[in-house]
Amino acid sequence: MWADSEISRQLGIIYPIIQGPFGGGLSSPQLVASVCEAGGLGSYGANHLPADKISEVIAEIRNLTNKPFAINLWVPNRETDHSTMNAEAFEKNAALLAPYYEQLGIDLPAPPGHFGQDFETQVAAVLAAKPALLSFVFGIPSIGILQACRDRGILAAGTATTVDEAVAIEAAGFDFVVASGFEAGGHRGSFLKPAEESLVGTFALVPQVASRVGIPVIAAGGIADGRGIAATLALGAMGVQIGTAFLACDDSGTNELHREMLVSGRAGDTVLSRAFSGRLARGIRNGFIDAMRPFETQLPGYPAQNWFTSQLRPVAVARGRSDLIALSAGQATALVRRSSASRLVEELVGEVEQILATPSRSARGA
Repeated sequence: MWADSEISRQLGIIYPIIQGPFGGGLSSPQLVASVCEAGGLGSYGANHLPADKISEVIAEIRNLTNKPFAINLWVPNRETDHSTMNAEAFEKNAALLAPYYEQLGIDLPAPPGHFGQDFETQVAAVLAAKPALLSFVFGIPSIGILQACRDRGILAAGTATTVDEAVAIEAAGFDFVVASGFEAGGHRGSFLKPAEESLVGTFALVPQVASRVGIPVIAAGGIADGRGIAATLALGAMGVQIGTAFLACDDSGTNELHREMLVSGRAGDTVLSRAFSGRLARGIRNGFIDAMRPFETQLPGYPAQNWFTSQLRPVAVARGRSDLIALSAGQATALVRRSSASRLVEELVGEVEQILATPSRSARGA
């Protein structure tokens, strides 16, 4: 049976369906718990949270479910990340974004002492809480961190956007590799080469990764229904990670404006841009992305740019300004449906089982 995979057995879940982790507050404990209770693996993207808040979120998840779940963190890149910024650079970027602050009637923010969170204390909080799975994007953490996971019985997954990254993830000692095709919504998790040079499609990436590594492969990117799941299983994946379809669910942490856009006629127009966070990410094209296109090479890296645009988000959402917020979405967004997460898992399972139970046309002699 397709559901009885190595991933399901190691994680202690019924179906090898993993809800993609959403950073920046788009995850919710309710979404994680709903997916877990339905037999999949719920995931919480905690990259934006300090250590104490990560502990609180994990405690809240455990109040909602006793099933296995995952926490996701971003590995920092000290060569490209802008965790600090001098006064001149801050003023330059603030001036570029000043018209948007003026439109919303809010003051330009004062510079913080530090952008982003401390990765080491984030990891320590997760290790102390011992979730079933700790997944990473944007690289490979230290050997010590991976050993600490093993010592505590925490499984580890790394995210690869190329075959070479998958090979490196296996060599580092990860338990699973997430093969993330460029169709996926949200950030591109590339780390060996620039994201723009690592744009491999899911259906090209998954079989190549499955042929090169011995650890279980989790397919991600452009999967939104049972057809996508069945197809990636046929290509060698032992499980799937689905993001955008769960983001559209009523129990996700996204705002209603974003959720409505995911099921709108504009959802099919997605682009890759650094405009909102300073890192390449796929989302629904809007006015801010178009306006920032000429300046993308001048924008600061993550997390500085993400901090600037996050100051706009609450007021933009309150005023219905979908043109000023990041609208993460993958290329299969036209297939998503408004639903609860538990119902979505049930429907996905039913679709896969129907596909696998139906003889192919060639088998019927068609």
